[in-house]
Amino acid sequence: MKRQRGRGRATLACMAAMCAVAALPGQSWAAGEPNPYTFDSAAKPVQGTASNTAGPPLKAGSTYKDTIKPREKHYYRIDLDGTTNAYISAVVVPKLDTKVAYSDKLTVSIEDRSGAKCSDHYAQFGSAEYARPVAAYADRTIEKEGSNCQEAGTYYVLLERTSDATSTPEAWDVEMRFASEPGLKAAAPTAPPENWPSASPAAPAGGPEKRPGGTSYTDATSLKQGEWQDEITPGQTLFYRVPVNWGQQIFASADLGTSTVADSAQSVSQAFVLSLHNPARGYVNNKVSVYYDGKQKSVALDPLPPVAYANRYDSDSATSAMRFAGWYYLSVTLNPEIAEEYGKKAIPLTLRVNIEGEAEHAPAYAGPAGDFEVTQDDQEAADSGKSAPEAAKSDTMKLVAAAGIGAGTVLVLGLGAWTLLARRRTAAVPAASAQSPAQGQTPGQAPGQASMYGQTPMYGQTPGQGQGQAPGQAPGQYGSPPAW
Repeated sequence: MKRQRGRGRATLACMAAMCAVAALPGQSWAAGEPNPYTFDSAAKPVQGTASNTAGPPLKAGSTYKDTIKPREKHYYRIDLDGTTNAYISAVVVPKLDTKVAYSDKLTVSIEDRSGAKCSDHYAQFGSAEYARPVAAYADRTIEKEGSNCQEAGTYYVLLERTSDATSTPEAWDVEMRFASEPGLKAAAPTAPPENWPSASPAAPAGGPEKRPGGTSYTDATSLKQGEWQDEITPGQTLFYRVPVNWGQQIFASADLGTSTVADSAQSVSQAFVLSLHNPARGYVNNKVSVYYDGKQKSVALDPLPPVAYANRYDSDSATSAMRFAGWYYLSVTLNPEIAEEYGKKAIPLTLRVNIEGEAEHAPAYAGPAGDFEVTQDDQEAADSGKSAPEAAKSDTMKLVAAAGIGAGTVLVLGLGAWTLLARRRTAAVPAASAQSPAQGQTPGQAPGQASMYGQTPMYGQTPGQGQGQAPGQAPGQYGSPPAW
């Protein structure tokens, strides 16, 4: 019975793992929408309300999807303790064929029960006035000297869309994520670094490698330090992610390659955008190419400080955003107007990523760091280029293989035990018979076996050999003779 239960558990493990493979996130493009952004398949549909008290609840570690129209306000509810830092990110995803203006934005806020803002940030299109995914977050951070938003209790998340009169009034899709960062066991430094290396490092060694980008934060392609080649079409946004550990700096630049179109084509301003967001999808920095004239162009992010817990206390928003380790997201968008001058054909794209500095110890978190750490699995994903869904699928297949091996091992061990037990039982029969011969039984004669004395052997049978017994085989023993 134990053998059967063990095999059953292994079989169930295999089935569960295979079900997990089938449930992995994948592309979820809506029919008829020219929007290639891949929303998280685990995102739960939610509808924010105009009144804060009626807002639907959001749970830490979950992703949600909503839509918002111009000048709308959407409220949601979150319940926080008095030690955990909370981050609510919002990714705005307008359709590619809609018009946006410089001032169009989505503001994300967290408010306490008195209506005081814990923080607010906004995702804005700025000078690159073309539809693309943009993101921002709001946070509730526990501070030793803090006065607002430090208590446990109910808080409210507010999304507010501001829209220019010239912009397309269609609703924007919004992907929201609620991430939590544990508190600390002991107080950490609160003074952010004043100086850090700012000189651009040398080009990564090893030469260029091809690595196609993803279409969203969910399926962003993993990168490590190196030079990575891809191609991008007008209007497209490509996503990549880079693990950056405590004490490390990230430097990134993007080059747009030459076009094969005739030199008579006109230059296009605000040609492409390179953006960086932190592990909570909070905006860090971006750079916009001034123009593209068919010749190679390059942009680079401003130098950023090493990742440090104390960065969160800096007044500069870019420095403050470099507050934790984890996956940092790079995105590149190509101006759709380039298609008018240079055609819809893809243009070569090169990303150069440098990670400077040795990894340092993480702060003394009071619980699991979750999104805010760099694990060995993360490093392996960066080496291989796997996206989060691909890495999850690989881990699941390893579980399936391990469960299969486990089930096979249990089966082999069970068969071995069964064989050994059978042999022991068989060997015990003649031993017991030799101790106490039955009445009328010749010594050495197995129970129920006729005496061979005075009996004519069968054809081909040697004297003293039982019927069906192989030569040299002990009485009462079945199977192959010892010499086999």
